[in-house]
Amino acid sequence: MTHFLIYTEDKADSLDVRMGAREDHLNWALNHPTVKLISAGPWLDDAGDMRGSLLIVSADSLQTVETWLEEDPYNKAGLTGFKRVRRFNWLLGAPE
Repeated sequence: MTHFLIYTEDKADSLDVRMGAREDHLNWALNHPTVKLISAGPWLDDAGDMRGSLLIVSADSLQTVETWLEEDPYNKAGLTGFKRVRRFNWLLGAPE
């Protein structure tokens, strides 16, 4: 398995969309058979509001992660304005 770092930014003025899809998003992220969630959480703007997400996952390929992200309830609800996925070489603090 390979680790991947996922960075997303929400569309402007979309906190209601985020909160409306949050429960489905969390259930999806925690219970997928082909992508293992290792670490995740929202990143915050200067006012302390959620503006995007940062995730670390493991999967067999970049394509698997890209397909997984297409199924994300946040994405389906129209929350995601920008996303970037990169391979991640975990040097320090990796889970056992």
